[in-house]
Order: sequence, then structure tokens, then C-alpha cells
Amino acid sequence: MPCLLAVLAVAFPRVAIILLWLFTNFFSHVFNNILIPILGFIFLPLTLIVYTYMHNTGQPIGTTQLIFLFIAAIVDLGIVGGGWSRRSR
Repeated sequence: MPCLLAVLAVAFPRVAIILLWLFTNFFSHVFNNILIPILGFIFLPLTLIVYTYMHNTGQPIGTTQLIFLFIAAIVDLGIVGGGWSRRSR
């Protein structure tokens, strides 16, 4: 059961990105080329979603938005780096 929960936690942002890309225009005017969204999809999916949302709202970037972006990056890196710490034991 914990493995299923871990798989869902890792896969959910990627599933959300695919659904947003297929059914909305959420990512349409944010990036100039396709390389950055693909790298974001592979390595930092939650950060990609948060950054795109911040860009789509059109508000100036302030402290609150940077805190949300920082938290998203930390969560993404924590999900990826969690396996590395267990392997080294």
C-alpha cells in the first residue's frame, strides 16, 4: 500500500500536466519552445505547474509567489531525492 501511495504522489503532477495540455490552453503562451515544458515534465512537474499558473494570472511576481515557487521546487526535489537517501544506507 505505501508503494501505491508513492507511485500516485509521483505520477499525479504529470497526469495533471497531460490533462491540462490536452483539454485547456494553460501552457499555450508561456513558453517559446517545447524543450522547457518537456524538461519540467520530466524533472520538476509541480514547479512547472506553479510557474505556469503564476505566469497566466498576470500579476507581478512578489514574495508570496516566490515562496510558492520555492516550496514547489523543494517538494519536487524531495520526491526525486528521497530514493537516493534510502539507497545509500
